[in-house]
Amino acid sequence: MISFSKRAFTVLTFVLLSSLACAQGQKIEEGFDYRVLPVPQPVETKGKVEVIEFFWYGCPHCYDFEPELSAWVKRQPKDVVFRRVPVAFRDDFLPHSQLYYALEAMGKGDALNEKVMYAMHKENKHLLTETEIADWVASQGVDRNTFLATYRSFAVVSKARAARQLTEAYRIDGVPTIVMQGKYVTSPSIAGTKAKALAVMDYLEDKIRKDKYR
Repeated sequence: MISFSKRAFTVLTFVLLSSLACAQGQKIEEGFDYRVLPVPQPVETKGKVEVIEFFWYGCPHCYDFEPELSAWVKRQPKDVVFRRVPVAFRDDFLPHSQLYYALEAMGKGDALNEKVMYAMHKENKHLLTETEIADWVASQGVDRNTFLATYRSFAVVSKARAARQLTEAYRIDGVPTIVMQGKYVTSPSIAGTKAKALAVMDYLEDKIRKDKYR
């Protein structure tokens, strides 16, 4: 019995170490796990690692990726700058982009972004009309009139339109998509899995630092 336990422990240890080695030794290749944009886009902050998530509130894959991505963002050092850009592949999705920037302008983004996605994916709310959006935001304890004024503001409408132009400049054809340093593109669909996408992001982060944030 003692001999069997030792043998089982040895086998288990071998399996765990082998699995760890495989995970650490994942080969990450350009063209397979990430691609490089033919025309790099300018970064907003020099001397930092810039990470952009292109997303859409209504995307089930974005909703699925959110917990892992948020955890990844929280463990990043100070030289990593993360931001989200809402994508509207169709005109009728532009209200979602305005909703994102309105919440951001009101300082409510961190508190309500995940709740917006939950409402859409778990409570079957479409949030496509101004009235529906304003009613939902008001249900979260936000003043309805203040929100509507922000939602309709020139600044928010301009940001929503600029996000659409940015989506085209980065050649985004699906979400969620991660772009790092204005040129490296990856995603769970490109890398194959959510875990691999995060590993690729770690790899690219180190690469950008070694390249002196270029």
